Amino acid sequence: MWQYLNFPCQMWLFSRSIICFAMLIIAPLLAAPTDGIKAELGWEVFSAWDSGWYEAIAKNGYEYANDGQQHSVAFFPLFPLLIRLVMMTGLPFNMAGVLVNNLAFLGIVIIFYYWLESHYNKNIAQWSIAVLVWCPFSLFCTVIYTEGLFLFLTANALIYFDNKQYILASIFGALSTATRVTGLALIPAFLIASWQEKRTKLAYFSSIFSGSGFLSFIIYCWLKFGEPLAFMKVQKAWHPENFIWGKSWFIMLSQVFLGYVNTKEGSLKDMGYILAVIILCIIAYLLWYFRLKLGAKFTDYCYFFLIFLAWLIAGNPFINTVMVLGGIYLLWMSKNKLNFVSLLYGIFSFMIIFSSGRTASAERYTYAIIPLSLALGIVLNQYPRWGNALMIFFGLLLAIYSSRFAQNLWVA
Repeated sequence: MWQYLNFPCQMWLFSRSIICFAMLIIAPLLAAPTDGIKAELGWEVFSAWDSGWYEAIAKNGYEYANDGQQHSVAFFPLFPLLIRLVMMTGLPFNMAGVLVNNLAFLGIVIIFYYWLESHYNKNIAQWSIAVLVWCPFSLFCTVIYTEGLFLFLTANALIYFDNKQYILASIFGALSTATRVTGLALIPAFLIASWQEKRTKLAYFSSIFSGSGFLSFIIYCWLKFGEPLAFMKVQKAWHPENFIWGKSWFIMLSQVFLGYVNTKEGSLKDMGYILAVIILCIIAYLLWYFRLKLGAKFTDYCYFFLIFLAWLIAGNPFINTVMVLGGIYLLWMSKNKLNFVSLLYGIFSFMIIFSSGRTASAERYTYAIIPLSLALGIVLNQYPRWGNALMIFFGLLLAIYSSRFAQNLWVA
């Protein structure tokens, strides 16, 4: 049994240690940013942005009014409910929230590794777990957010459905839809897989029952506020002014290719950025054209250096664009290597992400699509040089994002 615990536990512990070091040691040494706060040594560094809403729910329950303002009913109930249960032992909110999220993440790292090694091989299992724990957005599996719990529930639902253990799949599916709206992607994935693979009636039951968590929240909102879709109506308060579906995606792509200043001004004010992008594109093409003469090793490291430069030039919009659009391409490229239900789950998850028309947190939601970790693990197993370089880059971003979160700066 130790063989299935050693690697995932080490990866989990090492990556979480980097996060804690950045948040508790590095961030407090930094000066207070203009639009953030001075990080202090304490449990408070793990709580920012959405964490405050979960704290309000865990301590005081839900509130809602149809006044166009932000309200806590926008956040699904299972995570704050579990935190409240842990708080009943006497632990304060911050400790309880960190405990719930981190234990759930540790649980799925172990379970997912065991499943991967059983269904693929040891190398793919190790690369997939490395991707899962070192991706910079795995930060949200340690702070007081739902990522760790959501990954635990959805991965278990997919694994049990794949193993034809439909009762357990339906339970974890229902808990997933009570945690986050993207859990609804399990329902069409289960239904289509049941039909396509000619599964038993119990598989169809598992598909439908997975929506019971979501349905329970609807019933609660109806009884509590007289508005069954209160959690959807309140989402408008998070939309920017003059919201147009898809506009934020156009802006983000414009920031990547034209630059922040040019996008903001609506004209070519920063020609240096345009020139830098053109130079990077020319170098990338030349590397591809002369790749046989340069050799695979040299070409690979040059390409990765170009990616590093692109990040330095474009910043977070580049990472977010690659995370989402790259995730879609990765899912398509690995379609023959993923089991059918996982592929469907990934497709419907992206459909839900794009349905909002906003880019806010899209990269974080993409990270929580568990089949993508496997898909990237399969690719990196074939190209280990890229894998080694990517893990170093991930580690750097993970430390930077952790410090920013501790300073109450927006990460994802």
